[in-house]
Amino acid sequence: MQTCNLIIDTGNTFHKIAVIGVNNNLLEERVVAELTEEIVDELCNTFAPSKAIISSTRGDAQRSRALIEKRVQYVLCLDNKTPLPIGVEYDRTTLGTDRIATAVGAVELYGTERQIVVIDAGTAITIDFVDCGVFRGGNISPGIDMRFEALHEKTATLPLCSPCMVEESMKLGHSTSDAIICGVMQSVFYEVKGYIDAFLEKNENMLIIFVGGDAEYFVNRIKNTIFAGRNVMYSGLNRILEYNAENESI
Repeated sequence: MQTCNLIIDTGNTFHKIAVIGVNNNLLEERVVAELTEEIVDELCNTFAPSKAIISSTRGDAQRSRALIEKRVQYVLCLDNKTPLPIGVEYDRTTLGTDRIATAVGAVELYGTERQIVVIDAGTAITIDFVDCGVFRGGNISPGIDMRFEALHEKTATLPLCSPCMVEESMKLGHSTSDAIICGVMQSVFYEVKGYIDAFLEKNENMLIIFVGGDAEYFVNRIKNTIFAGRNVMYSGLNRILEYNAENESI
């Protein structure tokens, strides 16, 4: 059985679980609403991971750790004090572990000699800039669902709409629902495209990486971009895990 690591990323809604082998090879991936003892037992019995890392934006990493630490020899809970294999020019007490993970993953996958922008379209939309292995900072704005919910909850009559694919030619809606859908989806498209154009104007060789669950809505519309899915985050968490395990063994 090959050496592998267990990766757990807890977001606002789901637990994303991966088993990573050598050379960042994804052996297993699951997305679950609840991390249970049965799931942990099954993964550990099947793959026998030697190390595990837990990243949580909910603040409940210790609960997950309690499920894992009896089954895995080395367990790391990522927080703002965890040593990182990249430089960070940002107040780490306020920097989410999900943004740390994607920044490290981008450097791990694409190298320290690149200027990289990571656009994460999830609950929030984050635009982060990594310059030759150093996290320089980024911006945060409301995600797609949050924008729909705000229009519905902060007004008396506007309906709650859901995201969908919108063609670039659909500039205007012809009903209130269509106007909301086009307005939200087009605003995100133009926002992201504006960032990309601004970064590429400074450096046409800058690498633009698009991740997050809502990236799928723009995969066919935004050019000059790598759509990387969750592999960037998994690679980043795995690199942080290995980096800390190596340093503790010295």
